[in-house]
Amino acid sequence: MTAQMVTEGVERDVVIPRVVEVDGIPMSALCVEADQPRAVVLALHGGATTARYFDCPGHPALSLLRTAAALGFTVLALDRPGYGASAPYARTFDEPARRVDACYGLAETLLDSRPRGAGVFLSAHSAGCDLALRMAADQRGQTLLGVELAGTGLRKHTEARARIDEMTRTRRGAALIGEMLWYPADLFPPELLGGKLIGCSSPPYEGTVLRDWPEDLRQLARHVRIPVRCTHAEYERFWRTDPAALAEIQALFAGAPRFLHPLQPDSGHTLSVGYAARAYHLGLLSFVEQCVLRSAR
Repeated sequence: MTAQMVTEGVERDVVIPRVVEVDGIPMSALCVEADQPRAVVLALHGGATTARYFDCPGHPALSLLRTAAALGFTVLALDRPGYGASAPYARTFDEPARRVDACYGLAETLLDSRPRGAGVFLSAHSAGCDLALRMAADQRGQTLLGVELAGTGLRKHTEARARIDEMTRTRRGAALIGEMLWYPADLFPPELLGGKLIGCSSPPYEGTVLRDWPEDLRQLARHVRIPVRCTHAEYERFWRTDPAALAEIQALFAGAPRFLHPLQPDSGHTLSVGYAARAYHLGLLSFVEQCVLRSAR
């Protein structure tokens, strides 16, 4: 299947940027709508980027939104609370429950009376997995079709821990972590390396998210009652992806009716903007389709 075949008919102006108010705060998203969607994919970006992560400029074949729409899915790529239009209100979202409510409210406002097909599927990357898991563990999460967690884990590589320690002391530490997230460089379009076209500042609460994530993952996973897919990149250098680490993650989701942890070949941490992004997105959408069929049963 070629990039042209997958994205045929999904032109740039079909991806619509939208800004709506949720509890008096402007929130933004990139949206693409299928006429009769199989389902709705709610996409949550990682840290220091925006919804553009799922529709990287100049590379339509790598876009989750365009690939999904061509296959009959509606996609809402949300700017997480404190990003995009809500960036000036970042302090409003220090409490996790506030972020969960805001994103459920944003999704409902954007969808309104539009068709949802079999329902809503949640997909997240990296730091966005904290919000996704909180939404899935929430009572409202029981109505979701499933959840995708990508670019995250439970235990950091030794090298990642060392670079985080260095980051607290020197500016060079931050640059070294950036190198890990965009490794190997030849797997990404050079103009995207380091987030040059999709990067932005992170809200203050993000530091707390990163600090508390492993323990939050342990606590939240036990409350998830929907199918889970946890994808790891072949060249992930931040999180451990060895069999023991993956088995430990899977054991946390004992209440999930299905759990998959595929390894995505030819990918680094930033899966949706590498040359293998289309392959990753097709695998993700295949899982969404499986969740659609499961809901029909």
